[in-house]
Formats: sequence, structure tokens, C-alpha cells
Amino acid sequence: MPDQLLFAIEVTLNGLMAGVLYALVALGFVLIFKASGIFNYAQGVMALFAALTLVGIMEGQVPFSHLINAIFGTDVHHFAWEVPALLAILLTMTVMVALAWLVNTLIFRHLVGQEPIILFMATIGLAYFLEGFGDIMWGSDIKTLDVGLPQGLNESIDEFTFNLFGYGFFIDNLDIVATIIAAILVAALVAFSQYTKQGRALRAVADDHQAALSVGISLSFIWVLVWSIAGFVALVAGIMWGAKSGVQFSLSLIALKALPVLMLGGFTSIPGAIVGGLIIGVGEKLFEFLVGPLVGGATENWFAYVLALIFLVFRPQGLFGEKIIERV
Repeated sequence: MPDQLLFAIEVTLNGLMAGVLYALVALGFVLIFKASGIFNYAQGVMALFAALTLVGIMEGQVPFSHLINAIFGTDVHHFAWEVPALLAILLTMTVMVALAWLVNTLIFRHLVGQEPIILFMATIGLAYFLEGFGDIMWGSDIKTLDVGLPQGLNESIDEFTFNLFGYGFFIDNLDIVATIIAAILVAALVAFSQYTKQGRALRAVADDHQAALSVGISLSFIWVLVWSIAGFVALVAGIMWGAKSGVQFSLSLIALKALPVLMLGGFTSIPGAIVGGLIIGVGEKLFEFLVGPLVGGATENWFAYVLALIFLVFRPQGLFGEKIIERV
């Protein structure tokens, strides 16, 4: 088999792995949009805040230590302990649930019935607040996140493909783990939506807020629930991206990469988020491999947005989104 074809296969596999990470972020957008009609611009910052909180808890960092030291002239930075990864993840999830409750209580409960653009602007304000709050709480330095996930070359795949093709595929262990976790997460979300009382209530709210209220469904509870689930998805995405590239404030920009995924898959479809992520991941890698050398490279920075623009022109609801029909 030609080396170029083998390299293309390797690129495709790595693109699938990258697409799963994009889809993880897109899932948070889809969940909140389905239940409340809010496009949550803050989803990427939620992933950053979750990752910062996780690292801070694991390392025993004193929250707001820089502010405390500046006010009181002290020099405290860390407690005299470290927290195991699993316990730290559970504590971080508790923080994200508390954040969901605060967001609903302090912001969106007062904006019920407002125009979508007002709700969208509220999420932009929330994004910048969380980014600044995370900076004050945990510091702005780049942090290393290690929760025990395997990283580096998967030697088994490398050895197998080398024996089979005479060419070893470089597949990152972390990408494999991310793929497995994403698959489990999607299956769990679909099962929750289809087979639990709260999941059916969530779908009812997504279909018609007023009808859901008329049968006794609490909008406040559903919105706290869906923001909590989105916070959990943000935590998972933050762990994967943070372990891959470090916890830094550019991590919040992963939300921008999720936008083309949503445009392809549709804003209301969980399977669409996954399929859209895979298309974007594979597409940008193959496009860079095939076309990048002809145009000077760096096509991964804009390929996804051009593809999303094409979809907006010919199928604005995305592959799995509901077709928009207006009657006059």
C-alpha cells in the first residue's frame, strides 16, 4: 500500500479523534439550547473554569490567594495537602452544580420571556465574568492537568500497523480515551433523555415551555438540571483539552471551534453534535493534508468556518436540525 495512502488513513483516524473533542464541547451548547432556547456563549469558559477548579483542588491551592495576599500582606498559596484525582473531580462537579444554580437564580430566572438576543448577550456577560473570576480565584498561569489519563503514542497500534503495512500509525492514547468517554457520555445522555422522568420533562420543556408549565413541570428545576448537565459536559471537555494542551485561558476559545460543529449537526440534535464534530475533525485534517501544501498550509484555522458557511447557505438547520417552517 502506498505510503501517501497510509498517511492519509492515519490523518483520518487522528481527525476522528480530534472531532470527538470538538463534539464534547458542542454537546454543552446543544443541551442548553434544547431546553431553554439559549445559545450559551459561555460554554467554552465553563470548560476552562471547570479545568481551573479541578487543578486548584487537586493541588490544594488556596482560592483567591493572590487577592488575600494583596489585601492582608500574607504569603499563602497552598494548603498542606493534595486531593486525589477522583475526589477532586467529584468536588469540581459539586462546584459546577452550584454554579448552575447561581446562574439560573441570579440571571436567567429574571430573563424569562425576554428576546433570544437578550439571553445571548447575558451569556456573553457570563463568559467574561467567569473568565475574570477564574483568573482571580485560581491565577492566570498555565497549569498542568494530570488525572491519570494515558498519553503519548499507543505502542500496540503502532506495532500492529507496522507489522501489517510496514508503516506505524501514531495514535495518541489520550485521543482514544476521549473517544471512549464521549461515546459513553452520549449514550448516557440519550438514555437519560428517553427513559427517565426528568429527561422526558426536559424534552417537554424544549418542545413548549407554556405546555410544560401547564402540566406542572418546573422550568426553574429543568433549567438548573440542564445547566448542571452542561457543566458536567464542560468538566469532561475541560479535562480532555486541559490534559492535552495544558490549562490556560486560550482553552476558552474551544467554544469557537464548536460553532461550525453546531452549524453542521444542528443546534437541537445530540447525535448531530457528534456527527458534526467528526466531520469537522476529519475534514480539517484531510484538507490540510491534501490542499494545505498547495496554498501554504494553516488551512485548519479556517476550513471549518468555510464549511459551516456553505451549510448555512444551503441547509441552515444543519444535518439533523429541525427544518424551519414559517406560516404567514
